[in-house]
Amino acid sequence: MTTETLTIVLSAIGIVLTLGTSLFAAGAWMIRRFDDRFDTVEQKLTDRIDAVDEKLSARIDAVAADVTDLKISVARLEGPPRHLLAARG
Repeated sequence: MTTETLTIVLSAIGIVLTLGTSLFAAGAWMIRRFDDRFDTVEQKLTDRIDAVDEKLSARIDAVAADVTDLKISVARLEGPPRHLLAARG
């Protein structure tokens, strides 16, 4: 193998290694940025979902209290008739 051929082969190997390392570093940088953005978006969504959950829980509790009051009112209306005089036996 001549000196020129050896130089060309070593240069090609160096270029391939440099490009491979650069691509790997760029990919790692992009993945890190995506992870940071996804974490930010995930935190925002988690906060919004928690707020909606608390709001809906409060509304459901209010509806449950109203339903309980309504059941009591209906039971009073449908209850046994009241007698003015008690029957003696």
